[in-house]
Amino acid sequence: MAKHRSFRRAGLELGISASALSHSLKGLEARLGVRLLNRTTRSVTLTAAGEELLGGIGAPFEAIGSAVDGLNRYRAEPMGKIRLNVLEHASSLILGPVMPTFVERYPDIEVDVTVTNHLVDVIAQGADAGIRYGGTVPEDMIAQALSDEIRWVVVGSPAYLAHFGAPDHPRALADHRCLRIRLGDDSLYRWEFEKDGEALAIDAPGAITLDDTHFALDLVAGGAGLAYLPEPCVAPLLARGVVCTVLSDWAPMGAGFHIYYSSRRQLPTGLRLLIDLIRELRPLGL
Repeated sequence: MAKHRSFRRAGLELGISASALSHSLKGLEARLGVRLLNRTTRSVTLTAAGEELLGGIGAPFEAIGSAVDGLNRYRAEPMGKIRLNVLEHASSLILGPVMPTFVERYPDIEVDVTVTNHLVDVIAQGADAGIRYGGTVPEDMIAQALSDEIRWVVVGSPAYLAHFGAPDHPRALADHRCLRIRLGDDSLYRWEFEKDGEALAIDAPGAITLDDTHFALDLVAGGAGLAYLPEPCVAPLLARGVVCTVLSDWAPMGAGFHIYYSSRRQLPTGLRLLIDLIRELRPLGL
């Protein structure tokens, strides 16, 4: 409960119903004679007493978990469970190519992945680690690079470009239909460009706003507009001639993916093995 602030999410992690968990906690409060949780219809938060109890028992329970995880080195096959909170792009470009080998190599390690572009505290959400672009990793986390820098490109279908023409400068996007990008904090992303030391950030116009890359690829392939995406995401469509790049000489390089986790916790064996495998297979180079 302290991690998730939700009976439903905490119950899912523990494998019990939300009502059973709530009943158990009410029983604990009755035995202690102290209210530990503030319950409303919208949220569940810790009381001052609950915060004090968590502060007293949190570190010992983490130490127990780390000690148990440490026993993996004595097993023929590592066991356990790791929870990841990752960007949509990271799920398809980093985890997608790696996970088939991981589950084959380590069949007794469970991997629970939450894919979201929203900016959240992944540790507070109960994850062991998050995967984000390098520039967005919280400063109080330990981060390890998982990929090289990534090139971002503007693409359009041949039919769209035949009808509307290709922009010859980023500012020419004002005369085009663009697929606008909603970021994890619900702001609209300004398309970034760079050439010969000049950097531009363009508020690309368009009637469609989205936050899903697969949807964007479907739309751009169908001629709905121009899209601004990581080059690895569009590489299969480029190879088949379904889309073409424009403004290639303005395409910038952006920070690569990093995995990050709390400095206060011992690295779980499963997470260490996953990081090692990503670096071994190098789905985006490194």
